[in-house]
Amino acid sequence: MVQEEGSSSFGSSPLHLFSMMSLSPGVGSPYPWLREMRSEDRGLFLIHLLIACANHVASGNVENANIGLEYISHLASPDGDTMQRIVAYFTEALADRMLKGWPGLHKALNSTKITSVTEEIIVQKLFFEFCPFLKLAYVITNQAILEAMEGEKVVHIIDLNSFEPAQWISLLQALRERPEGPPHLRITGIHEQKGVLEQMANRLNQEAEKLDIPFQFNPIVSRLENLDVESLRVKSGEAVAISSVLQLHSLLAVDDEMLRRNSPLVNKSPNAVHFQRVLQMNPRTLGDFLDKDVINTCGASPDSESSSPLSLPIPPKIASFLNAISVLSPKLMVVTEQESNHNGFSLMERITEALNFYAALFDGLESTAPRASIERQKIEKMLFGEEIKNIISCEGLDRKKRHEKLDKWIPRLELAGLGKVPLSYHVMLQARRLLHSYNYDGYKIKVENGCFVICWQDQPLFSASAWRFIRYS
Repeated sequence: MVQEEGSSSFGSSPLHLFSMMSLSPGVGSPYPWLREMRSEDRGLFLIHLLIACANHVASGNVENANIGLEYISHLASPDGDTMQRIVAYFTEALADRMLKGWPGLHKALNSTKITSVTEEIIVQKLFFEFCPFLKLAYVITNQAILEAMEGEKVVHIIDLNSFEPAQWISLLQALRERPEGPPHLRITGIHEQKGVLEQMANRLNQEAEKLDIPFQFNPIVSRLENLDVESLRVKSGEAVAISSVLQLHSLLAVDDEMLRRNSPLVNKSPNAVHFQRVLQMNPRTLGDFLDKDVINTCGASPDSESSSPLSLPIPPKIASFLNAISVLSPKLMVVTEQESNHNGFSLMERITEALNFYAALFDGLESTAPRASIERQKIEKMLFGEEIKNIISCEGLDRKKRHEKLDKWIPRLELAGLGKVPLSYHVMLQARRLLHSYNYDGYKIKVENGCFVICWQDQPLFSASAWRFIRYS
């Protein structure tokens, strides 16, 4: 099994090696040849180790999972090559999930953690700058709006996540060039931070004044799930468009939590009481408790097929939201979402999907930012890393990153009374022109059923689709 130092190939399965490692909890460091493997072989080996470790976490085998994390820590690194970096964040997420088996310990370790909204906005702007996805989402959305609003004199755009003025500055400039002249433009911006909306308002008002376009910005401080549609203040005669960039999936967490609370299986679950009883009886039985009773926490997700929003024709919160905005009779709704299923029933399903998705994101970022870049490290840690942790470590209402593919969103939106609007060839030209102008080599845009799928190489990452409410068309 053990081979000569420096060898870059291995005859036995890495999973078999890991199982042997797991039998030796006292070992201080991995075999020296592991460090000397070629980057490609080490990456493959790390993935095998990660999957083996994740299976231990999923089955509640804390001892072997701990040994696996220790070995992986010798090879993974947040500033190494692409695979070392991504595995570092996945192991951090697995460790965080394990710690939640001891709520007091987990809360104590996170009690002084400060979440800065300013930092979150900064990292979103870095993502906009270094990766093409938000730029493409904005170009596709703007061009679809321009085509839908041709000839309209009063246009009202509802931005479900209003934080980046660059999108609407570009639209203002395009509207200024219309042969019939610019319309009166209102933008309703929705964000949970008042300061972000104030900055948006200042920047857009300045640009509109410079371009001599009649303009009004209507700020709404709210989370999407708490949005009061009445506050949108849509007026008679306005042509309405809705921009949803990476937002709709957040509503699935609300649906899941509502269903879990109403489920008799969840309401009758004795886990919380049992956990306290075990701690009081005998601390040495905690391992047995984790192996058996907390398997729902560390293994398959609590979202069973009977309680997951995925099993419903259309989740109630999504249905309620779409029904509310349909009353506004919008001419167009452009939806951008992650093209991956991170809302699966089991932990292992989510890990497998997330590995493919984030490996491509990390790989693409490697092509636009050097390894030592502080900006790249911030994007990977504060954006990708936090999303990975949310997908793997969290459940219930806390698990916000419930990304789903087009094949889930299309029937869901159609059942809500929306009809697909094929994105035009001119929209595609604009998107491809953007990729070319920024030298985003390796990124592609494919057309699927009138929707666009943005890929890194051949890995789908984001989708963009346009819709109209056919009940009002």
